[in-house]
Amino acid sequence: MAKGVILLAAGGTGGHLFPAEALAHELIERGWKVHLATDHRAERYSGHFPAADIHTIPSATLGSKNPVAVLSAFWKIWQGVRQAGGVIARIKPEAVVGFGGYPTLPPLYAATRRRVPTLIHEQNAVMGRANKALASRVDAIAGGFLPEGASADGAKTVTTGNPVRPQVLEAAKTPYVASNEGEPFRFLVFGGSQGAQFFSDAVPAAVALLPEELRKRLAITQQARAEDVARVKAAYADLRVDVQVSPFFTDMAARIATAHLVMSRSGASTVSEIAVIGRPALLVPYPHALDHDQAANAAALAAAGGAELHPQSTLSAERIAELVGGLIKDPNRLATMAAAARSAGKPNAARLLADLTEAIASGKTVSDYRRTRA
Repeated sequence: MAKGVILLAAGGTGGHLFPAEALAHELIERGWKVHLATDHRAERYSGHFPAADIHTIPSATLGSKNPVAVLSAFWKIWQGVRQAGGVIARIKPEAVVGFGGYPTLPPLYAATRRRVPTLIHEQNAVMGRANKALASRVDAIAGGFLPEGASADGAKTVTTGNPVRPQVLEAAKTPYVASNEGEPFRFLVFGGSQGAQFFSDAVPAAVALLPEELRKRLAITQQARAEDVARVKAAYADLRVDVQVSPFFTDMAARIATAHLVMSRSGASTVSEIAVIGRPALLVPYPHALDHDQAANAAALAAAGGAELHPQSTLSAERIAELVGGLIKDPNRLATMAAAARSAGKPNAARLLADLTEAIASGKTVSDYRRTRA
């Protein structure tokens, strides 16, 4: 039996859209109809998003100090608020759920102006700027890594974990099997929508420094920016290494599951998916991330023993070769890290977030929701 409409709003990058997609699947299974509000960048992901309709809403980043640019951004956001208001009036959602990124500002502001119940989900250990701007207006805050009571709006914060997509839950069924001496070693390297260039420069150079007996065992899957793909492939071709290089992999969850070692940035979705699937990781926080959220995310998994945190400034090609080579030769250490990562994962985060969404949609407060959980 259909329950009504939930409008999800997310920035157009994978880090924002993937947890929104996970919640969408859970809500649809419960009988809700899901719509998505996002920006044009979501087009390459939208084919997988299970929305009844996708609404492209104009928005802008409020990062400039130029008064003209600031005024232009506010004007574009206001246009987005008006357009989002029209969408809300037409589809009449029971609640609007935001997942961060500036494209969430117009739908969430429009929803609060119309007194539609609202919820934001913060994936990171440090709240992002768009969510900070919305925190005082919304009815509830769900945290991926945020502990309850940690923020200024802690009274309405609920720690749910970060929802992961069905593909990730399916991939989590694959047990970790260590690669022993002489066996192929699958090494997955990816950098998200930002920060992949460092890996394109550093990892092939590091692989070149590995002893030949280790290098010939490698089967590498590496994400690279479109403009870097050709040179990365050429670097590996010179080394005669088994490698796949692409700007985007649609089956990333399955690739994580088949990896013996992951090297990646530490966005919230990435860390959450690595943990749920349970794979050892070398995490390299993007050094230019706002508020250093990636470092905080990586620290959480490293504290559980499932990953090593390595600041980019410490990683020469020689150091990467030392780290990767040492782990290839220590399958027991990798298996221990895999088990620790898995123990830190929250595979039920989508269910918890859906529970909170339904509570807010029904008019309950966070206090009401907590009482029902007690």
